[in-house]
Amino acid sequence: MTQNFDLDQDLDQYFESYEELDVHQLMLSDNTRLQSYKNAIFDCKEKFKNKTVMDVGAGTGILSIFCAQAGSRKVFAVEASRLAEVAKAVVTENNFDDVIQVIQNRIEDVEPNSIDKVDIIVSEWMGFYLVHEGMLDSVIVARDNFLKENGLLFPRVAKIYAAPCQLPSFFEFWENVCDVKMKCVGREHRRLKSLKPEVSIVSGHDLLSDSKLLAWLDLSDTTLEDLNSLGGENSMAICKKDGRYQGVCIWFAVEFPNGSELSTAPLSEPTHWKQTVVVLPNDIEVTKNEPIAFKLSINRDKSKPRRYNMELTMLDAAEVEHDIPCNCDLTKCVVMRTYMEIHPMSYSDSTVTCEQHDYN
Repeated sequence: MTQNFDLDQDLDQYFESYEELDVHQLMLSDNTRLQSYKNAIFDCKEKFKNKTVMDVGAGTGILSIFCAQAGSRKVFAVEASRLAEVAKAVVTENNFDDVIQVIQNRIEDVEPNSIDKVDIIVSEWMGFYLVHEGMLDSVIVARDNFLKENGLLFPRVAKIYAAPCQLPSFFEFWENVCDVKMKCVGREHRRLKSLKPEVSIVSGHDLLSDSKLLAWLDLSDTTLEDLNSLGGENSMAICKKDGRYQGVCIWFAVEFPNGSELSTAPLSEPTHWKQTVVVLPNDIEVTKNEPIAFKLSINRDKSKPRRYNMELTMLDAAEVEHDIPCNCDLTKCVVMRTYMEIHPMSYSDSTVTCEQHDYN
């Protein structure tokens, strides 16, 4: 099944959408997001002191202000939308006109020789499921054209995770509405939900397994081509409890140079990004220790490069490679665990896989 977000905007509409102050109030109200950046910057004051910084997609300019407060000598706040005028006013209000220079332009249109190369790039570029809206592309352009060799990126690493999940808040409502059954309405509601990814808060209690890492990006050398396709590997998840497999929950985390992390996981503090869910058209009853196999691909739409399509493929867990040891209840894995308990020295190499052995 393939799903995509409706992002039928041209470039002008994309930037105009960020001129709405309500959007920025929402983001500035996200304390987890804001404190993660502020703490990462202030924990690295020695790295910012007397350094030159670029803030890509500066918005209202708050990250640029943090960098100036941390002791940066010069900050280039690059903002393509008319919000740049707001950023200039914020800079003036905080008495940083001598440090922060607001540049109203797309980073792709800034001449590389028009400003000095910078020591640090900061940017809050993440979208739903990490890459929605494609702003990471702009950070890569900034890195390649404006960052000094061995310069720092805030954040420096990005990861995408997924796990099978239950979605009781989506569907249980229709089972009894003031003592009236509406399961027929619920089925249509579910069909509509399964047509495109859903942005929603998923409770950590509704995850059916541990997280599976779909993508790991070192932003110091990630290329634009790397972002064309993410995920796409077979994932094997082991159910931690009985439940109803109703979707796949997707989230991201980013790491900063000081080692701190901003995570949008269901078990972390909620953020405005929430989580992204691929909804299954039908429930699948699962039991504890049952394996679930799937492949999730996130591919850039060639005709609309700020848009991504998600493709979820359900796999037969019996035909997918399992780790050694594997705690699932498939016969081959139970036999292998038993054999390893009897012969612990025979399988010390943890990279061996179940598919490499004949259990007959």
